[in-house]
Amino acid sequence: MTDITTEGASIAFDKVGKAFTKAGGATVNALEGISLDVAPGSITGIIGRSGAGKSTVFNLLTRMVDPDRGEVLLGGVPVADYDLGVLRDQFSTVSQEAALFDESLRDNMLMGRPDASEDDLRRAMDAAHVTDFVDAEKRGLDSAAGPRGSSLSGGQRQRIAIARAVLRDAPILLLDEATSALDTASERLVQDALDRLARGRTTLVIA
Repeated sequence: MTDITTEGASIAFDKVGKAFTKAGGATVNALEGISLDVAPGSITGIIGRSGAGKSTVFNLLTRMVDPDRGEVLLGGVPVADYDLGVLRDQFSTVSQEAALFDESLRDNMLMGRPDASEDDLRRAMDAAHVTDFVDAEKRGLDSAAGPRGSSLSGGQRQRIAIARAVLRDAPILLLDEATSALDTASERLVQDALDRLARGRTTLVIA
């Protein structure tokens, strides 16, 4: 199956249930008969207490897990009918814990699209407010992120992750508590970058 377009990036859950077995053998229902319809290009918030199954929604969409009951559809097609690589190409994710590697800042951003041009990279950096701090670094884009991004502040790590998502340019954006661990100043910058990234995309936000 080929990629879907931004305009076709609808999401639907039809009476979806998912249970997990805990240590000791007890079964816990993460989702029970959930139905929802998300229109292409819309922004939908998923709000609930810790352990309520919010992250399970993302995991079902990307087929990290499969439902026990019901059906998950993307662009009107069951996610199980997609080639797994094609399916996951439809998503960009920005989570509370940005997944950075002990490589240069450039390499961390280009993981979203290794063949991106220098102009594309610069546009993504501007959109994500990365230029603000990278140009002040002695080695610029060649500066090391450090193990798990340890050379950067929390806000800087998130902005690198957002620039990567801008380059990836996937039709669906998954935001998993992306600003919850930031101070007020960093949160404003990151939220502005996320608002730009979400434009024209189907966006699900866990809060």
